[in-house]
Amino acid sequence: MMRILDFLDKDAIELSIKSKTKKEVIEEMVEQLAKKNIILDKKVTVDSLLEREELGSTGVGQGIAIPHSKTKGVKELVGALGISKEGVEFEALDGEKVYIFFLLLAPEGAAGIMLKALARVSNFLKNKTYRKKILAATGKDEILAAIEEEEKNKQ
Repeated sequence: MMRILDFLDKDAIELSIKSKTKKEVIEEMVEQLAKKNIILDKKVTVDSLLEREELGSTGVGQGIAIPHSKTKGVKELVGALGISKEGVEFEALDGEKVYIFFLLLAPEGAAGIMLKALARVSNFLKNKTYRKKILAATGKDEILAAIEEEEKNKQ
């Protein structure tokens, strides 16, 4: 089974997203990864994510968005997690604000890996118990512990 902890970097967890718009959230989360030298090209990466959003919002409902893209901007599958306390209008399918953002990036041509990662993250965040734990977390370790717990229960 694909593990979220294999592609989510602890340093790419942000407990208080400052951004107020879809574009800003994407830029802020890419910046998180860029600080870790995970992103090869910030502009290419942001552009690819915004292009993906134009096809249809990645706001899947229940306060969750999973912005994702296959891009020249990364060498391998990477994830970042962000939480907005106020929520952001993200054109979500249910029209509600988004509070949990899980950004996924994969290299171009890695469609299979991307689909697996999307399914894995979606499955995790659709579980109300873990969604509540993520939103209530006061530190990165609590978020990692919630993911770890869910992944143990899945095996």
